[in-house]
Amino acid sequence: MNLVYKEQEMDGIGATMPESMVSYQPMVNLVGGLTALAGLTAFVPGLMGAEVHTPYLNGFMDIPFQLSARHPEPENALTVGCWIIHITSLVEWLVAMGFCWRWADVSNNPKWRGLTWGLLPLHSSGITACTYHLFYNSIPVLVPLQAMLTCLGNTTAMFAAYRIAVSNGWSAPWGDILALNEEDSSNENTQEEDSQSLVGFEDLGDALATDNDWTFIAKLFAGCAVASYVVKYGELWFDFPFESELYLSLAFIFIPSLLNSFKWWKRSQDPTFDGWF
Repeated sequence: MNLVYKEQEMDGIGATMPESMVSYQPMVNLVGGLTALAGLTAFVPGLMGAEVHTPYLNGFMDIPFQLSARHPEPENALTVGCWIIHITSLVEWLVAMGFCWRWADVSNNPKWRGLTWGLLPLHSSGITACTYHLFYNSIPVLVPLQAMLTCLGNTTAMFAAYRIAVSNGWSAPWGDILALNEEDSSNENTQEEDSQSLVGFEDLGDALATDNDWTFIAKLFAGCAVASYVVKYGELWFDFPFESELYLSLAFIFIPSLLNSFKWWKRSQDPTFDGWF
């Protein structure tokens, strides 16, 4: 479902507005199609007797021969298709954080920047999952670490969303919840306010600002596919993925996370700062 974020990220500034900016239908179509595809790819292998290390979709995107690399590929190595899913997951959090930061300026509500900060642990959770598979699942402590980061990120994102809602005039209807049978007239105002949705969404940069929904998805898929091939087959030429070094794996997680945090802190001090990371 990672590609769904495309339907929410173009803001149309200096570009022709894609259909997803003015209608929910493209996103509904994409969600429905991807949900059906995901269900099919899970249901069919189950009927065919898939086992623990059966490649996803039979590894149809994988290179069909063994490379003469430094190391042979382990049985539990992810397929290219699985790596694409993981890498697009990292991209989607960056897109979401960038959108929230920009929407703070568009809506003149700085509380949206708090949601960018609230999403940081979720992005780190995605990095942790990728790192776990980069080391061929040989560092089990990364599993509870990812769970902790996911829980933390869900909590911080929830609190950031609460701050945004309060800043827009929303208040928790505790009286209605306790009374249950009473109807408060302010409830109508709250529902009306909540039903208003965002109209503009951030793209991934000027280079993709003129793309429509489908060309953007194609470019995003192609970029993530290239990265997936590089990761899957490139790591076979190194020793570290096979050495289960805990501290190295933590460096893979926390160095990018700290750089990402520094980037947003720096942008809060200097709006013109872009950063190469």
